[in-house]
Amino acid sequence: MKVFLASRNTKKLAEMRRILAQHMPDVEVLGLDDVTSYAEPVEDQPTFEGNALLKARAGLAATGLPTVADDSGLCVDALNGMPGVLSARWSGTPLGDRRTADERNNTLLLQQLADVPDERRGAHFTCAVAFCASGIDHVVVEGRMDGRVIRETRGSGGFGYDVLFEADEQPGRTTAELDPDDKDAISHRGRALRAIAPQIAALLGR
Repeated sequence: MKVFLASRNTKKLAEMRRILAQHMPDVEVLGLDDVTSYAEPVEDQPTFEGNALLKARAGLAATGLPTVADDSGLCVDALNGMPGVLSARWSGTPLGDRRTADERNNTLLLQQLADVPDERRGAHFTCAVAFCASGIDHVVVEGRMDGRVIRETRGSGGFGYDVLFEADEQPGRTTAELDPDDKDAISHRGRALRAIAPQIAALLGR
C-alpha cells in the first residue's frame, strides 16, 4: 500500500512513517521527492485545517495516490496566537535550506519575547492532518501539545521551533532533546496521526 505525504521534510516524513506503521505495517509512505514534481499550492488559508486540506487535495490530484498532508505551527500566548499558520515563514519567505530558515525564525521569536517574563511564555503547537483519496470523503483531525517557550535554543533533534519549546508533559527538556518515541507520545503531530491512522487504514480496507 502506497500513501503519499505531501512534504519533503525528511524529519517529518520519518515521524509520520513511524506512527502510520503502527496501524499499517505494510504501508509505503512516499514524499514529494519520490513522485513526479507538480505545482504545490500556496498555503494561503487562515487555518491549519484549511492548509492541510488544500495540500492533500493537490497531492491527490497530482499523483492519484491516497494523500496525507499536514499543517502545523506554534501559537504563542503573548503574541496573541502567532506565529500560528505563519510559523514556517515568520521571519519571511524561507530561503536556502530548512535549517537556515528555522534559525531565522527562532532568532526572531526570541527577540519578540525577550521582555516577556517566564510566567507569560505559555504556548502550544497545533497540527492538522488531512487525508484525501479517490472516492472517499476527506478526513481532517487536529492534535495539540501545550508548553512554553524558553529563552535559549537547546537540543539537536526535531525541527522548527522544537529547540525552544518545553512541553508541559516533559518539563526540563525541549522537544528537540526528546528521543523519537518520547516525542511521538506527546507531540501535536503524533496525536493527530494516531487519531487519523486507524481511520486511513479502515478507509483503505487494511
